[in-house]
Amino acid sequence: MLNINQLLAITTLLTLTACAKNPVTGRQELHFVSTDKEIKMGLENYQYGQQASGGQYAVDPELTAYVQEVGQKLAKNSDRPDLPFEFVVLNDSVPNAWALPGGKIAVNRGLLTHLENEAELAAVLGHEITHAAARHGAKAMERQIIMSTGLVAANVAIAATHKVTDPAYKDKALAASAAVATGLISTKYSREAELEADSYGMDYMVKAGYSPEGAVSLQQTFVKLMDKKSPNWVEGLFASHPPSQERASTNQKRALKMPQDLMLGKERYTQKTAKLKQHKAAYEAYDDGVKAYKKEEYAQALTLVNQAITVVPEEALFYGLQGDVFTKQDHKDKAMNAYQTAISKNPNYFYYYHQRGLLYEKMGKKTEAKADLDKAQKWLPTETAAAALKKLA
Repeated sequence: MLNINQLLAITTLLTLTACAKNPVTGRQELHFVSTDKEIKMGLENYQYGQQASGGQYAVDPELTAYVQEVGQKLAKNSDRPDLPFEFVVLNDSVPNAWALPGGKIAVNRGLLTHLENEAELAAVLGHEITHAAARHGAKAMERQIIMSTGLVAANVAIAATHKVTDPAYKDKALAASAAVATGLISTKYSREAELEADSYGMDYMVKAGYSPEGAVSLQQTFVKLMDKKSPNWVEGLFASHPPSQERASTNQKRALKMPQDLMLGKERYTQKTAKLKQHKAAYEAYDDGVKAYKKEEYAQALTLVNQAITVVPEEALFYGLQGDVFTKQDHKDKAMNAYQTAISKNPNYFYYYHQRGLLYEKMGKKTEAKADLDKAQKWLPTETAAAALKKLA
């Protein structure tokens, strides 16, 4: 139950809040997260969200360029084309996609391997664009703030800033910002929000020249996978975007009223994702290697990750796991070489610096350890790195 101070804070907040039209639905609603704040929130949390989801998929930059191209085509046909939309592919096998306020959107490589054509990709991106354009993430945050901690929490959450000068508060501020990012990307949308995202996303698809059949086949696939309780899907896309037969049927009825002679883009999608799908077995071996590592089956983990490296030697993620295994086996020099290889192949992911920094600490190389851990903390703060830095201070 809210205390008197929280109730007073909420009353003050609502008194100062203006009613405004939703830019997509046109409905009147309370707004206390402005467009500027939406954009700022997305910008400040986009990096944390990416780092928490495997970092950017760097092996095939042409795939990311392709997703960006399709995404921008849809964004231009949305109800908020002036938002600074961005699209990235993340290096994560879990099938998922998410949108932050302000139009910052990500799709995991694990989802792309399951799509059949460009229209299905457009359906995924159109859905996420609608979440951003219709303020679904911002509204979820507004509701959470009102129901939980009132005006003070609103100011903290909306600011989500880590520009703190006092060293004593630096790690706490970073951790708070990362927690906000994690909450935003894992927001579970309401039934109404999901139906809105499907509906307006299909409108954006059609305006961009894509067949609405892509949205129909996509939802039908999701319902089948949900019925089978496929583990990766349940922990990924379905956790925040629960599918249903209602959504599949609604999409089908809506598609019947739309133009039917538009692009599916199967051949183009097949061509653009050929490298990704060719490498799928290597990433499956890596994922199995991670499972073996967690079970402390280090020899098996090393065998599996070495198989993955043989197929995709340019993938930094694999060397990161290799370094973890060597660290557990107390092969410090081999572990160091593995982390350095990972960094040379992808210097923009926190984890390799985090792990190398911890290894440097074990080796008594304090200066190198601090440099790596500081770098890792700026990209994605962790309690482990914070504790290590405190010991190194």
